[in-house]
Amino acid sequence: EVQLVESGGGLVQAGGSLRLYCAASGFTFDDYAIGWFRQAPGKEREGVSCVSSSGGSTYYADSVKGRFTISRDNTKNTVYLQINSLKPEDTAVYYCAADRSIWNLAQSMGTKGDYSGLDYWGKGTLVTVSS
Repeated sequence: EVQLVESGGGLVQAGGSLRLYCAASGFTFDDYAIGWFRQAPGKEREGVSCVSSSGGSTYYADSVKGRFTISRDNTKNTVYLQINSLKPEDTAVYYCAADRSIWNLAQSMGTKGDYSGLDYWGKGTLVTVSS
């Protein structure tokens, strides 16, 4: 069974940091690019960052550049999203998604949309930033 399980979310004050985790199982992890998306209440899902299958290429939405860092450890089937300098507008449910094509993920960065066509999705982890 394919699973993507996000964790690491929580309540944090503005200016704080969090590290999100996306743990994968049930598929050949290092064949897939992984992306992080977020969805605020009442808004469409937005791509924030993605990493290629090897970890060699990363992409970010303009709104998070310099504050978010994505990385992956293919020996642990895990992708990380380090989030620094959190802002109230970062409040959202954060999801990870897997797709064989890094370009499918990269073109979604900073863009709101459906994205249900991506191969696999997790159930999300909530990040709440208080002002």
